[in-house]
Amino acid sequence: MAQVPMTVEGEKNLREELERLKTVDRPKITEDIAEARAHGDLKENAEYHAAREQQGLCEARIREIEGKLAESVVIDVTKMPQNGKVIFGVTVDLLNVDTDETVTYKLVGDDEADVTGGKISINSPIARGLIGKEEGDEVGIQTPGGEVFYEIEQVHYL
Repeated sequence: MAQVPMTVEGEKNLREELERLKTVDRPKITEDIAEARAHGDLKENAEYHAAREQQGLCEARIREIEGKLAESVVIDVTKMPQNGKVIFGVTVDLLNVDTDETVTYKLVGDDEADVTGGKISINSPIARGLIGKEEGDEVGIQTPGGEVFYEIEQVHYL
């Protein structure tokens, strides 16, 4: 079983979703199935089949989340030495050397990644290029449009 890194926030979000699935969605689906059964003939009962499909999707998601949580290693960067080094879970301010644009990314696990929210996967090219570097370092990242150079302005251990 491979261990998967996860931020404290990522674990919290998965646990909240799991709780909602088990305490809200699952009982609602069970009620929907019972109500659809009461309508009679199950072979041609679209409501029944839709509710059973929802039940399958809900149970699959519960198993998926439980599996992810079982394999996860939660990393709390607030308890790490704050030495300006880029590691999993930190937030990094980067300055594009060519355009003088600043971008901020949080390095997270694959399941937590949301580029529009400023969260990039630890396995992305940018994150792989940043890991182990320090504030003030200049890093060349290979992109589809060519190599882009960034300066690491600041590393936040939030």
